[in-house]
Amino acid sequence: MRVGIVIGLLVGVLSGQTAAEVIRYPAVPDAVGPEATGDLVIYSSTDQEAFDPVIAGFQRAYPAVSVVYHDINTIEIYDRFLAAAGNGGPTADLLMSSAIDLQINLVNDGHAATHVLDVTRRLPRWANWRNEASGFTFEPIVIVYNKGQIAAGEVPRARYDLASLLRDQPARFAGRVATYDLERSGAGFLFATQDARESDAIWDLARRFGASGVKLYSNTAAILDRVANGRFLIGHNVVGSYAEARAASDPSIGIVLPEDYTLVMSRIAVIPKAAAEPRLARLFLDFLLSEQGQRIVAEARLFAIHPDVVGDATAAALRAAVGDSLRPIQVGPGLLVYLDQAKRERFLERWQYALAGR
Repeated sequence: MRVGIVIGLLVGVLSGQTAAEVIRYPAVPDAVGPEATGDLVIYSSTDQEAFDPVIAGFQRAYPAVSVVYHDINTIEIYDRFLAAAGNGGPTADLLMSSAIDLQINLVNDGHAATHVLDVTRRLPRWANWRNEASGFTFEPIVIVYNKGQIAAGEVPRARYDLASLLRDQPARFAGRVATYDLERSGAGFLFATQDARESDAIWDLARRFGASGVKLYSNTAAILDRVANGRFLIGHNVVGSYAEARAASDPSIGIVLPEDYTLVMSRIAVIPKAAAEPRLARLFLDFLLSEQGQRIVAEARLFAIHPDVVGDATAAALRAAVGDSLRPIQVGPGLLVYLDQAKRERFLERWQYALAGR
């Protein structure tokens, strides 16, 4: 596998943004292959380490294309793109984010180019909107726990089990439960609003979180690190692909696909109309959703969405394991409800009230 070169940490163009890692994957000098050359710039919320095999596979197919990969969080992708679009500055050729609602808002506001993929008819209808937003993974949202400190018989199999566990053993779990900070994590906010659509049980669970002194984070990796080392006992609404990858090398991580329902997230790719290299973006998206590219996605444990790809980290395997409990997040305008500022503020206010026990 070819290794990307870290070329720096860029400060976000908007105040309050954190530094972003930028990795360059150089083209092969004097490469002979398909007639595609240039720099493909990607803004992505997928951890670079997890996505590295996909980029390596693409460059095997298109060795004369270099890739500049900005590993940034979901809100930064959205804000950085809009800032560039607003002043006519340079932006990415491809936006890939787990905050499906933010991606759909970019499409709704007219920023996305149309790209019809040959494979679209083979994919779930909910994973594509107007051929401007395309899902490329099928990832469960899970509960994780420390296997050394939570006995098999007490592992919470559903949200009401988790709420009961926190209620019945407050001292044990005080300060040792983690979930997303909804104000700083676009994906975390999305998962919480989807939870609220599925069941009112999320509000009781939020009250239990608050009583336990829940710790809030903006990314999955921080939660997994602390569950693995035993600082936390449980992490809620964790992206399953990252949890699976960590559990494969760390036996301390246990994973639960909630039996009441399991949300499924599909990372969404959007090609901006303002892309400097739209042809390269289309080539990359074609590769990403091809059977070849999806096999690499599955091998990277990002859960392939292509129905013909088999293995543990695939949509087919997840459907076999969970069945009717799966709740895929539908890609489309229905996700825009909570991007209305007033509705978003009301949801966050209710969340904070629940954490405060009200």
